[in-house]
Amino acid sequence: MPRNTERRTRLADAGLAVLAEAGARGLTHRAVDAAAGLPAGTASNYFKTRDALLGALGERIFERLAPDEAPPSDKEPGLELMTDYVRDIVRRLLGRRELTLALLELRLEAARRPGLHEILSRTIQEGFAADVAFNASAGLPGGAEEIRLLHFAIDGLALDQLTPGTGAYDIDAITTTLVRRLVQS
Repeated sequence: MPRNTERRTRLADAGLAVLAEAGARGLTHRAVDAAAGLPAGTASNYFKTRDALLGALGERIFERLAPDEAPPSDKEPGLELMTDYVRDIVRRLLGRRELTLALLELRLEAARRPGLHEILSRTIQEGFAADVAFNASAGLPGGAEEIRLLHFAIDGLALDQLTPGTGAYDIDAITTTLVRRLVQS
């Protein structure tokens, strides 16, 4: 069978949908085939093992969560622009509920699977380094420590919104408070 990149991507996207809906226990090659609308056995032709499937999902999810480009802004570099960028991240995470749930599932699964742990760790570290570089090149306040703290805060905010949490609150206001308290201008 030819290794078609579009089909591989379609299978990975279907796998992320299955992971978000059914959790790690529901992620099977057969379930991915069904979600992708492809014949039984297709996913196992592309991903021979469950670890290979999970690894492909770990690689694909960050492609799907990445912004197409930085949101346009007429603001000068500073705390207000930084707040806008973080709000955009939070909106994308919460607006793509299925992807964020799949990411949470993958991170939990990576705690038990060394191969997946390695893939996710590398990808997360690359994303973190890119965030730090972007922040510096855009002249935004804060350095690596502040970006790391914002990652931790955003992860917690997403978890609270997508699972039983602390209740209703204004997400933009919370995001603004997080940025202002964690980033020194």
